[in-house]
Amino acid sequence: MKALIIAAGQGQRLSGLCASKPLLPVCRRPLIDWVIRGLQKAGIKEVIVVTGYNRDRLEEHLKTAFLPGEINLTLLYNDQWHKENGLSVFRARPLLKEPFFLLMSDHIFDPAILDQLRRSELKKDEIILAVDSRVENHPYVDLADVTRVKVENGKIMDIGKGLVDYNAFDTGIFFCQPVLFDALEESQRKAGDFSLSGGIKILATRGKARAMEIGGRFWIDVDDPKALERAESFLKNGVTWY
Repeated sequence: MKALIIAAGQGQRLSGLCASKPLLPVCRRPLIDWVIRGLQKAGIKEVIVVTGYNRDRLEEHLKTAFLPGEINLTLLYNDQWHKENGLSVFRARPLLKEPFFLLMSDHIFDPAILDQLRRSELKKDEIILAVDSRVENHPYVDLADVTRVKVENGKIMDIGKGLVDYNAFDTGIFFCQPVLFDALEESQRKAGDFSLSGGIKILATRGKARAMEIGGRFWIDVDDPKALERAESFLKNGVTWY
């Protein structure tokens, strides 16, 4: 099984701390290393990374940090990295013909979430998003920035940062069939929407976007200095997956 990691964006809110956001030190380890080690812990050895902004530094690190024997990395470059994240996902279409995990390079997570997703029944025309229903006083969520999700009977009804009616948060961890690429293409062509959420919305209107509750497991979007502080505070207590 393969995993796709989006690592193309600039990460402006952390640019003062690191020139390449995926290489931001978190407890002295690059942020993207936490993501890849989490995949390894879940038994994933085939990983595609979509790079973009400041690609040379990131690609150099990835080529030296992970040996081919322990993990097989494929690097793709998105020369339109300044656009929304759905375009980075779409770049990997030729390489993903079977179910795959989709992750963000700036989200640290408990690998048990991947195990739970993998045990879920995924039909040929579906995707599943891991969601967190702790929408009140979440210790690691920036409410002003998090992507919100409306879930009913295990299916995604709506998704977006500006939702007023919502009951879950998007963890940025997906279990996908290649049908996602068709939805992204449709979203880009018909609505001019290059976001990942745009593609998910199209699948949601067809009842093909499901949600899986993570049950209180840890995840955090390291998107600004405050989130970095929160992540390090948690990780310093020791984790079992690195």
